[in-house]
Amino acid sequence: MAVDTDDEFQKELIALFAQEAQEWLQQIHVALDELQQGPPADRHFKLAHTIKAGLTNLGGSAATITLHEVEQASFSGLPLVEAVEDPSVPLSAAAFLALCKQLGQIHDALTRATGVAFDAESAIAEVAAVTVPVPEFVAALSDLISRLAGSTTVSGHVTKTIIAQIDGMTRNGVTHCDAASLREVLARGAEVERAYAQTVERLGLLVADGIGKMAQASIGQWQESTVEWSAMVDHTAELWSASRQVNAVEATTFFTGLQSFLTIVMEQRVTPQASQLKKIESRLRTMPTIIHEWAEAGRRERGAIEALLPVA
Repeated sequence: MAVDTDDEFQKELIALFAQEAQEWLQQIHVALDELQQGPPADRHFKLAHTIKAGLTNLGGSAATITLHEVEQASFSGLPLVEAVEDPSVPLSAAAFLALCKQLGQIHDALTRATGVAFDAESAIAEVAAVTVPVPEFVAALSDLISRLAGSTTVSGHVTKTIIAQIDGMTRNGVTHCDAASLREVLARGAEVERAYAQTVERLGLLVADGIGKMAQASIGQWQESTVEWSAMVDHTAELWSASRQVNAVEATTFFTGLQSFLTIVMEQRVTPQASQLKKIESRLRTMPTIIHEWAEAGRRERGAIEALLPVA
């Protein structure tokens, strides 16, 4: 009778464990899917921690009811997660597939141990990632740069940035580029450039208005307008930072010079002529158009890069 009671108790424990395992696996899969999308650094670290915690809970709970195959499969996934914890290293297709395969082994072990069907295929979306060898893709990108060299409408800045990112991945052992991840990178880049163009339009015109006002003011009025000068310097610093982040080289150079000029004027080390201020104002008012054209060129360039990627 005691043996029967023990068997029933073990069955109850396994049934409860199966329910918990489903929840942990769902959390792990959701976190892994988001991790593949290239989240910000702080979010990347939290997602990796979520996956580790799920595997640790799963393995530890399996150990308490002597499901050793599940325990071993769960804890075997921890080194794979630790290998991708660093937010500065993008999650490669190879690392993603390795984690997916390990989760598949956990699913199989759980099904055998509990008798409950854990469907690995439905839980892991798009495991069979479409990839392209790094040397092949870099060669295609280099050829694209050569073809764009004489273009007056496409700068090539997107292609150069992608090559630099791939070089960094290669140094970390990546041999293949995931096509879906690259398409996501291209889409995010387009969004960032659109937002940058809006920033230039908003802040650039504020600075232009301020300089136009100063061009009509007397030196005495300048000395009473330190708050206005300071605001223009701050706005220009924001424009410089935003330009640098999106690798808009010409805009970065322009805003660097403008920031220095405005700082010197604010400190009353030089007194520019009204005509000089008017020229700067005019240049600032043309910047939104220039940047929108630059962003549009980036959009066309991204289309050319996407055409190089294999399709699923």
